[in-house]
Amino acid sequence: MLAKIISGAISGVNGYIVEVEVDISQGMPAFEIVGLPDSAVKESRERVRTAIKNCGHEFPVKRICVNLAPADVRKEGPAFDLPIAVGILACMGALPYGAVKDKFFSGELSLDGAARPVNGMLPMVCGARDAGRKVCVVPYENAGEASLVAGVTVIGVRNIAELVGHFLGSPIAPAKFEAPRETADEHASPLRQDFVDVRGQENVKRALLVAAAGSHNVLMIGPPGSGKTMMAKCMPGILPDLTFEESMEVTKIYSVAGLLRNKNSLITVRPFRAPHHTASYTALTGGGRIPRPGEISLAHNGVLFLDELPEFQRQSLEVMRQPLEERQVTISRVNGTAVYPAGFMLMASMNPCPCGHYGSSDKCGCTQNEISKYLNKISGPLLDRIDLQVEAAAVKYGDFVKNPRAETSARMKARVVEAHALQSRRYANDGIRYNSQLTSGLIERYCVLGNEQRGILRQAFDRLGLSARAYHKILKVARTVADLDGEEHITPKNLMEAVSYRSLDRKYWG
Repeated sequence: MLAKIISGAISGVNGYIVEVEVDISQGMPAFEIVGLPDSAVKESRERVRTAIKNCGHEFPVKRICVNLAPADVRKEGPAFDLPIAVGILACMGALPYGAVKDKFFSGELSLDGAARPVNGMLPMVCGARDAGRKVCVVPYENAGEASLVAGVTVIGVRNIAELVGHFLGSPIAPAKFEAPRETADEHASPLRQDFVDVRGQENVKRALLVAAAGSHNVLMIGPPGSGKTMMAKCMPGILPDLTFEESMEVTKIYSVAGLLRNKNSLITVRPFRAPHHTASYTALTGGGRIPRPGEISLAHNGVLFLDELPEFQRQSLEVMRQPLEERQVTISRVNGTAVYPAGFMLMASMNPCPCGHYGSSDKCGCTQNEISKYLNKISGPLLDRIDLQVEAAAVKYGDFVKNPRAETSARMKARVVEAHALQSRRYANDGIRYNSQLTSGLIERYCVLGNEQRGILRQAFDRLGLSARAYHKILKVARTVADLDGEEHITPKNLMEAVSYRSLDRKYWG
């Protein structure tokens, strides 16, 4: 008998349908799996055989052939255990084939027949829904994650016995979607700090407010102890919560990466990733023998913080240039190509020289050659992609004694939320969300300049030797500054502030 069971696999962060064809015929006893399976899929033979026997069913002593279609795409992981078992049980008559042939099945099996959760269930169920499948049978621990997909009935099973009982008259109640709870994954968010505790550095806090309001890339340069890392850790506190659409995007990525610890809720806080400077370019962009999302994808719709930027390998930094522009990264391997989202906000910090005191005190003992070598670890093209460059001066004793009342993160977040809401309304029909995503055509429509503004920009362009990319980034930042200041059009003051954020590359690298 032949049974065709619907399952799924993942390409990048998108799911697609895999048809598990199971045929049981007379002949020399054998159990073969074809269709480009990897080692984990081939090992399904032993897991499925033992799981079926330990659940009280007699495993057929016949020739069993399993084909995973499409056969020209490599299949990975243990998620095909459950559909293979269902196909075999249907061929044996233990399950009514008519009841299971149109359902979606995915999950790993233990040797005692228990259903174990698998990574990437959310995108697989999304792919099943898009292919017209209305009922998805998944491991119980994946049911909450799968129920986030609208338009699909999710059945969570704990073992094979429950699955058989469900289709033989003891139905299991469908999993219900629950209101998403905030999940600040320990890999995604640091311990939050408040900007009210930062002494001085008002210019840096203003730049970070602008960066958060428009999702702009930002670089902080300053001596050790000036508060750069502390201010970076304050950044999550002023970022607005994710929208439902953004939450689904982030949750898909974490599901594929196996970092979704709480499988019953969405990730509703923006990711904040801070990899160590020893991270390889593969760890940053993603890839490996079996491609997985890298740090830039795990920071999608959030912040990627690179502390001590010149200490990163140059190759690791250069591979980010294309994702910064395209907001996605394409990983090509012999076995296929995977595309991962990479719409992150880059936040970086660095010292001005190896000792860190160049330009701020007489303690710097670095030679000009050492300083140049240190700064040149950051290439010009990468600097050109950073919208805001701000200097963090050394903190003075008076900053602690005077203790002026600083703006709290809660108040700053409220201003950022207002700016995001304004941009959402403005770009509702343009396919973008933030000012940083403005294209050349949209810049002409939304960043209209008067004669005085054009004169300021012309003077800055000639004096700073700006590139076309820098010209457009200044206009995007000016649009964000105007939004924060409640201005309908970009004013000369807004434009001059935006220009001021493009001067440090000339000071240190020019």
